[in-house]
Amino acid sequence: MKKGIIGKKLGMTQIFTENGQVVPVTVIEAGPCPITQKKTVETDGYNAVQLAFGEIREKLVNKPEAGHFKKAGVSVRRHLKEFRLDDIENLNPGDVIAADTFAAGEKVDITGITKGHGYSGVVKRWNFAIKRMTHGGGPVHRHGGSMGANSTPSKIYKNKKMAGQYGCEQVTVLNLEVVKVDTEKNLIAIKGAVPGAKGSIVFIRDSVKA
Repeated sequence: MKKGIIGKKLGMTQIFTENGQVVPVTVIEAGPCPITQKKTVETDGYNAVQLAFGEIREKLVNKPEAGHFKKAGVSVRRHLKEFRLDDIENLNPGDVIAADTFAAGEKVDITGITKGHGYSGVVKRWNFAIKRMTHGGGPVHRHGGSMGANSTPSKIYKNKKMAGQYGCEQVTVLNLEVVKVDTEKNLIAIKGAVPGAKGSIVFIRDSVKA
């Protein structure tokens, strides 16, 4: 990985390109992210930098965390995330990573927590078809139906698609395109959808497929 940044998903909109095409984009407030820790092969066994994001009142941080920020010369922040980078020679605690790290046309991978839907049935969770609504279907139109055979194998196999908790899990979408970068407002417009609700935290990295 060459670069990464922490951001907050603001929502979706659309952008018109120079040739008049409409492009749906997700707008992300990316940074500024000060570096709070630098890890090297000599001291930790690998190269990485820890980034911070999101203002927070100092009284909401405990003493060990406050000391961690003070050592780096950075005001206290709400979120911390470590990025393993190939080259960290020119990066030091106190340096700030901003949206201009990325440029329009680049490909990125974005990680976020999907929207939570609670305990959901098989129709909503797995797109099962509903039973027909006529001829005595009974109150089971959205049920899962038969779970499997009787005497053999006398059990339900693992990973059977059933009702259960839907959403609220970490998802990474690969190879998304950066459409526009606003360095003044620290905004990055990403083509298409990004996992998570409005206001949720996302992590942007350069694409592994590029």
